[in-house]
Amino acid sequence: MGTIRLGTRGSKLAVWQAEYTAAQLKKQNPDLNVQIKIIKTTGDKVLDVAMAKIGDKGLFTKELEVELKRGTIDLAVHSLKDMPAELEAGLTISAVLARENPADVLLTMNNAQLSDLPAQAVIGTSSLRRRAQLAAWRPDLQIVDIRGNVETRLRKMQEQGLDGIILAYAGIKRLGLEEYISDILSYETMMPAVGQGIIAVETRDTYDEVRKIVSAINDHATHLAALAERSFLAAIQGGCQVPVAAYARYSDGCLELSGLIASLDGDIILRDCRKGTAAEAEEIGRFLANSLLQSGGAEILDHIRNMGER
Repeated sequence: MGTIRLGTRGSKLAVWQAEYTAAQLKKQNPDLNVQIKIIKTTGDKVLDVAMAKIGDKGLFTKELEVELKRGTIDLAVHSLKDMPAELEAGLTISAVLARENPADVLLTMNNAQLSDLPAQAVIGTSSLRRRAQLAAWRPDLQIVDIRGNVETRLRKMQEQGLDGIILAYAGIKRLGLEEYISDILSYETMMPAVGQGIIAVETRDTYDEVRKIVSAINDHATHLAALAERSFLAAIQGGCQVPVAAYARYSDGCLELSGLIASLDGDIILRDCRKGTAAEAEEIGRFLANSLLQSGGAEILDHIRNMGER
């Protein structure tokens, strides 16, 4: 196959991820020509509404998947955390690249740590997951919604005089903006989103030639972590409209998955952890989800979802 067509969102971070993926493909296939096509998604168009209020099914992926199913592109590159737990029929994740540090980070203009922020400090985030965990750690903080790509959020922080914003370390590093990081948040303080720090490559499940090319850049340890985390998310039936988090690590034959369900105000934080083998990745995710749901998580999520229907 001489040429392969790669679809991506148009943000600077998305293009970086697309170009990085293209470079990895060319390492495995030096004669391969990778054409990158920019596609605008709903999440790129609607920037003045909190994500939890828009609905999150395919917010940053739907338009890419439409092009993929039409055959105008051969593969789509996503941030895995943007992908719904259940994919459109006929599509599959054929590879995930080696994971970047999935931690969240605090960005400020004065290099302040989270614990050093003054009482009533104003923090920007559009994530219910981050909002709930921040409220649990620092209930005095004032949390405001902030949308847009990384550069836009940094600009808004400066223009609006926010004391800080919370973003994913992976995006900041990939854009070379580490100078703005003032605190890398521990997983105990801020458990990451499912798939955070992972670049995913989606293809049609019947396009065997492309799937074979793409599978060559799949990272095994990241793949197992992604399976466990996304199995957890599917069982929870979660997304950006509910405050859930998960983080899996695979080392020396052991897969460990941590998960979290929180109330919106952070008053209730349910955590649990499960371990198993690589072959049990999806089973671990389902088991952990069910454990948290039975421990009170189901009531928390039902309450949040009912609030959205009022």
